[in-house]
Parts: sequence; structure tokens; C-alpha cells
Amino acid sequence: MGVLTKKNIAIAAGYSAVLVLGMLLGPKFSKEDSNTRNGSFLPFGLGDRSGKIEKIIRTIEENYVDSIKIDTIQDNAIEDIVSQLDPHTSYLPPVEAKLLFEDLEGNFNGIGIEYFILSDTILVTSVTAGGPASKSGLLRGDQILKIDNQTAAGKEIGSTKIIEKIRGKNGTTVQLAIKRGNQLKTLDIVRDKIVISSIDVSYMLNKETGYIKISRFGDQTDEDFIRTIQKLQNEGLKSLLLDLRQNGGGYLNSATRLADQFLGNKKLIVYTEGVHEPRTDYYATAEGEFQNGKLIVLIDENSASASEIVAGAIQDLDRGTIIGRRSFGKGLVQEQFNFGDGSALNLTVARYYTPSGRSIQKSYKSGNESYNQELASRIKNGDKASEDQDNRAPLATLKTYTTQSGKVVYGGGGITPDIYVSVDTSGYTPYYYELSAKGVLNNFVFKYLALNKNPYGSVSDLISNFKLADTDFSQLDEMAKEQKIEPNERQAALSKTLIETDVKALMARYYFGDEGFYRTLNASDQVIARSMEVLK
Repeated sequence: MGVLTKKNIAIAAGYSAVLVLGMLLGPKFSKEDSNTRNGSFLPFGLGDRSGKIEKIIRTIEENYVDSIKIDTIQDNAIEDIVSQLDPHTSYLPPVEAKLLFEDLEGNFNGIGIEYFILSDTILVTSVTAGGPASKSGLLRGDQILKIDNQTAAGKEIGSTKIIEKIRGKNGTTVQLAIKRGNQLKTLDIVRDKIVISSIDVSYMLNKETGYIKISRFGDQTDEDFIRTIQKLQNEGLKSLLLDLRQNGGGYLNSATRLADQFLGNKKLIVYTEGVHEPRTDYYATAEGEFQNGKLIVLIDENSASASEIVAGAIQDLDRGTIIGRRSFGKGLVQEQFNFGDGSALNLTVARYYTPSGRSIQKSYKSGNESYNQELASRIKNGDKASEDQDNRAPLATLKTYTTQSGKVVYGGGGITPDIYVSVDTSGYTPYYYELSAKGVLNNFVFKYLALNKNPYGSVSDLISNFKLADTDFSQLDEMAKEQKIEPNERQAALSKTLIETDVKALMARYYFGDEGFYRTLNASDQVIARSMEVLK
């Protein structure tokens, strides 16, 4: 993995961030020799002119009384140094650096499956059509018991270990021992290149309005978008809902290339600047695929960095309407410095500014812990519950800017939407949160419902006809007790609709893939409903 240049600086908000609101189902089911910048594995001595830190590490290694894992001590020391900087500078161990790179590049060498860990066993939830696993006969619903003769079940199994075992060099073989019903089978699967689209789902909401949800800003995002928008245009697209909710960011250039699809020639999209990084301006070209149609961009508190660059440009240049909730507020740019062992340092090197000159970075003066708790505090203390109260932080504390049309926008603390749509929090009871956090809803779906034959002919059929029976709710209560969740009739009643929607969406994903999942959620999504009203 080469050093990331100015052309693909990473500006992801941080992939370890915990979702605060919305579906607590997880973002998706799990999917399956380096150059160095400074020529040294140990990134010490760069700012420490005497090399003191490096000398301490080596002295400990050579003289300490007991046997120690020097790599662990070294990693901890690096992380402690990094923690003294801003919240988004981070050190990535080799495995994490590799996975992040593959995620943003949009491809890896693997077998093409999605899975869920059910009762300490890997359950295959999706098999990519035409992929290596599909060609070898692996089916949705199969349970993976062993990978290359090593047990792949038990309390210790986790997504990182699974991915490490299943992915590998292109053309190599991985052997899976599986259980299908009461049968045991062994499959030899040849790994191949697996391409991951940046677009989770796209479809027409009505005859003229299209919907595209982008999950990340990777290397191929603009190409994915162009193919998708052209397909929707062939279906009659005139207006677009671009959904950037839960999108934590990605590459800077991917964000500018996507914004370019909506903006006129030579429009300033964003500029970056830092103490060691001279100002760099990014402009639109004349080649955008959707420069004239009606545009709405959906954001929420987990829309960050690259998502905020796109939303900020659209808002500042009066190109479209921003609807949803205030975005995360990350206005820092990281560059990745790679080391010989595969680890990497994502170092903040610049700030970015929207066309009107505003930085949307929220304050981190109170320390990383306070910064990391800001989203939870925002929801708890009133990223307001109604449109007339709005969620624009205390507006008096924010610096104001003006768009080309004279509209007032705000800097610091994220992108404030033009139209605010609050979350109906009535169903988000402690009981629901525990069901979600402890995986009870996922386990319920895959243990009792989804493994049966699909009784629905289409996503629309499932959306219209799926209902949980009283016996299903009783079964959920029993599973909750197994996870030491105390039953609460009042809270369960308040959360009933939300629980049913979550279960329905998980069923739709299992039977119909990502499109089924998002169509099901979108059918009762108030942000989308409000957007459709705006387009009338």
C-alpha cells in the first residue's frame, strides 16, 4: 500500500464511531510489502530531535527484567502520542490499515459473501452472484464451521479474524467446512477480486424522483455514481434524493468528484489549508451528469467529512436543499503515512473550507472524551425535537456566512440543514436499545424467521404483508431474558412499531439484499417523506 498522495487524502470521520440514533442494527452485514514515508518502521525521532523515545523503547527491550511484547508497548506509546493531538489523527495497526484501505479502494481478494455471527457460528446471509463462493456452490443459510481446517466457531470468533482467514491472495484456495440443514459439506473456493460499490441502493421513488444512497467515499465512488445516475435517467429521473446519512467520509478527491457531478464549470467546491499545506482549491468542471435537475441531499449526525464537503458545496452554491439533522462536524483532513510492517499513521495535515469560507469543524478544546460524547449529548440535550426549535446549536455562538443567493449559513459544528426533520424518539426506549445493542433482533430474525423459505414474491409484498404475531413478541421476550434484559411491558409497547420495522428490514435484507433493506426502511422514513413534500 503506497503512501496516499494529495490526490487521495483520507478524510473519514473514524470508522470506530458508535451510532447514536437510527437503526442500531449495524451498518451492514460483515463482508469479507509496503512503501514507507520515512524509511523506518519506528516512527520515533521525527519530532523528538534526540531520538529519546526510540532509545527508551530499545532500552526496555534489551534490559527489562521480564519477557515483554515490545510491539504492544510500542503501539501503546504511539497511540498515547497521537492522543495528544486532535481527535481524528490516529494510528492504525497493520490489519486495521489494510481493511480501511480495501474498504476505500472498493475491492479486495476474497470469496464474495456476507455473514452474520449467530450463536457463535458464522451464518452466510448473502452470496455475491457470479462470485467465487457462488461458483463453488455456497448458499445463503449455510453455516461455516471450519476455515482451512481451523474451527470457525465459538466465543473467540470475530469479524476481524474471519476476514483475515477468508481473504487472501488472488488465485489461492480457501477450504470451508459447512453445515447445510443436517448435511456436512466441504467446499474449495478460489479467491478472486471482489468489487464493493460505494452505492448501497438506488431506485425510483416515483416516475420522476430517484433515490441514491452512498455509504462511503472510496476510489470508485464517482464512477459508481455516474453508472447509477445514467440508469435512473433512462428510467425518467428528473429529481434526485442523494442520501449521505450514516456516511462517515472517505477520500477528499472522491468527494470533490461527486460534487462535480452537480455543479457548473469552475465553481469552487472546497479548499484545504494547513501550516505545512498551502491553500489548494478544488473546482468543478463542465462534465457533471446532474447539473440541472432538482437536488435534495439528506444528512444526519453521522454524515461526516467527505459527506459534509458535498453537502456544504451544494448548500453554499444554492444548488439544492439540505434536509435532515445537523451533520457530525469534521472539518479536518488526514494524510496517511505508511510503515514497513503495514501499520499507518493518519495524520491531520489541513483543514477544509466550504466555498463561502466556513470551517464546519466542531470544537475539541475540551478533550477527546468530551468530543467523542458530543453526539450523545446533542441528542439527549436537544438537537431539537421540532422543526420550529431547530437544531442549529446556540446560533449566537456560531459564525454566520452568506450564500450567493443571500441565505445565511453557519460555520463550526457541522452542516445545519435547510430543513430540519427531527427523530421521533418515542419508540427508542431503554428496552429497545438493549434489544438492539445485544443483538437480540438480529438473532431473532436469523434463528426463527429468515431460515424458512421466502414466502414473499417481492419487496413490496413483504413491506405490505409482514407482521409480527403475538407469539413472535413472546419469543423476543424470551430471547431478551436469555441476554439478561428485564421485560418491560410499557417500554415494549412503546417500541413495538420500531421493533417490527427493524425486524421487517432485516428480513428484507436477508431475502432481497440491500435494496430490500433500504426500501423497507425508506417506506416509513420521515426525512424522505418530508423531501417528497418539498419536491411537489
